[in-house]
Amino acid sequence: MGSVGLLTAAAALVLCLPGDAVADGAGGDGGGGKGAHACAADQWPWGCLAECESSGDWHVNTGNTFYGGLQFWQPTWEAFGGLDFAERADLASRGEQIKIAKRVQAAQGWGAWPECAQRYGLIPPARTHVVRRGETLGEIAEKYHVKGGWRALYSANRSTIGPDPRKLPVGIKLRLPRKAKAHSRPESDD
Repeated sequence: MGSVGLLTAAAALVLCLPGDAVADGAGGDGGGGKGAHACAADQWPWGCLAECESSGDWHVNTGNTFYGGLQFWQPTWEAFGGLDFAERADLASRGEQIKIAKRVQAAQGWGAWPECAQRYGLIPPARTHVVRRGETLGEIAEKYHVKGGWRALYSANRSTIGPDPRKLPVGIKLRLPRKAKAHSRPESDD
């Protein structure tokens, strides 16, 4: 789960699913991967996210500090009103977990479930570039029109690159900042 975010009342009112499906999971197949997955018939997208996050076990408690079908982190569960239903998400009903999940999604977006939301097309795959021999951060930043140049690219990948931006290991995958625009199609490992 992602970190807890703040939400304005106006932002909560504009919650929509991809393809103009209504916020409660009903609606057509208008995108977001719904038609391509068997779990889509199970209250899209919540059944699919639960299938991915917890193998569809809405009452799972593996002791890893994430609970329930949508694997709520306890502070997130509490911050979004989960205690109104149960002490932890795994002790709440499926419907109650979905109610809290909708609040989380409205505040944090589908990135609150990054891997699973990407799997079902709710968020686009991360833009990446695999470093080739002889490339520099400056060249890569220029190729993808990274706002802020090599410094912004380094900042987004410092933990992967290490302390010296001039020593760019061949074969590492760099995450391109969201505002990057490519001249050509970016390389990715989809």
